Amino acid sequence: MSDDRLIVALDVPHAVAGLELAQKLGDSVGFYKIGLGMLTTGGLGLANELIQEHGKRVFLDMKLFDIGATVEAAVRGLAQFDLDFLTVHGDPHVVRAAMEGAAGSRTKILAVTVLTSLDRADLDAALIQQGDIPDLVATRAGRAFEAGADGIIASPQEAALIRALPQSQGKLIVTPGVRPQGAALGDQKRVATPHQAIKDGADHIVVGRPIWQASDPSAAARAVLAELP
Repeated sequence: MSDDRLIVALDVPHAVAGLELAQKLGDSVGFYKIGLGMLTTGGLGLANELIQEHGKRVFLDMKLFDIGATVEAAVRGLAQFDLDFLTVHGDPHVVRAAMEGAAGSRTKILAVTVLTSLDRADLDAALIQQGDIPDLVATRAGRAFEAGADGIIASPQEAALIRALPQSQGKLIVTPGVRPQGAALGDQKRVATPHQAIKDGADHIVVGRPIWQASDPSAAARAVLAELP
């Protein structure tokens, strides 16, 4: 039985490579993330195959952002794939529209706070208001919860801060930017180990390159699982 606290990011070029990786991982992984990069190379078909034919859980990481009516329509269409999680940006109007689109389905809407690849200099360049990133993340998380979000995507460094919010009770925290002991950071700037992320309140961790770039992905996945408390 796999431990679904670990979500493996299938950040590979196309659906064929994604399915090959899932087959290599076998029973050691039961939950996968498919991102925007695979959308035009069979990502939705792969999601459907993993769910319907292999009994896997799927997190579709689209980070939707648009006017409310468009977000609602997009989520309603995507929810038909029987997804577990779907991401949208954490702006309250986007979250409210997404929750309308997901109504009646099993798909949970996760709101993005501040991308884990960004630091304060990046936010300054994007004209985002002043303030420390943890404070901005907590504020955005609280507003997303109030708008109805089922959970939050946030860096593991902010997981404890979000878990401490009164609005977070019964809500999910999913953390990308997780790196096993000794792994390269890649383009992530706000990271933590699998053990620390779960200890600080995350329900699920998302790990990509340290697993799919490994010579033995299944062994790499088991090593991550071994780090979990």
